[in-house]
Amino acid sequence: MTTFHHLEATSLRGELISMSDYAGKLVLVVNTASQCGFTPQYAGLEALYKKYASQGLVILGFPCNQFGKQEPGSADDIAQTCHINYGVSFPMFEKVEVNGAGAHPVFRYLKDELPGILGGRIKWNFTKFLVGRDGKPLKRFAPFTTPEKMEGTIVAALKI
Repeated sequence: MTTFHHLEATSLRGELISMSDYAGKLVLVVNTASQCGFTPQYAGLEALYKKYASQGLVILGFPCNQFGKQEPGSADDIAQTCHINYGVSFPMFEKVEVNGAGAHPVFRYLKDELPGILGGRIKWNFTKFLVGRDGKPLKRFAPFTTPEKMEGTIVAALKI
C-alpha cells in the first residue's frame, strides 16, 4: 500500500526527493502558481514556515500551470518569483499537473485520501493538504483559505 512517505518528487533544482525525508514532520503540500490572485499567499506560507519549522512544520510547494495558465515560466522563472518576490525558503518542486491522467503521484494520493467538494479533483491553485508526522493526510484547505486562517489547525497538529 502506498503512503505519503513512499512517494517521490523532483525539486525545482532537478533533485529527486523522497517524501520519507519528511517523516516525523508536519507537511503542508500546496499547488502554487506565480501569476494567480492567490499568489500573495506565498508570503503567509513563508511566515508560517519560519515560525514553525523548528517545531517540525515543512511546506512543500508544487507549481502547477493547469489553472488559467498561471504558472507559464521555467524553473528559473518560478524560483525567481518565489525567492525574490516572496522570500520563499521552503522546498519548491518542479512544475506538475494535479488533475487528470498526468497528475503527479503526490496529488493523486492526497486527492484519494482527502477528496474535497469536487471529489477527486483540485479546483484551483493554492489548494493545500496537511499531512501528519506519520504520513497520514489530516486536512484539505480550499484555495481561498489563507495561511493565517490555517495557523490554529497547524499548531494543534504540531501539538505545541
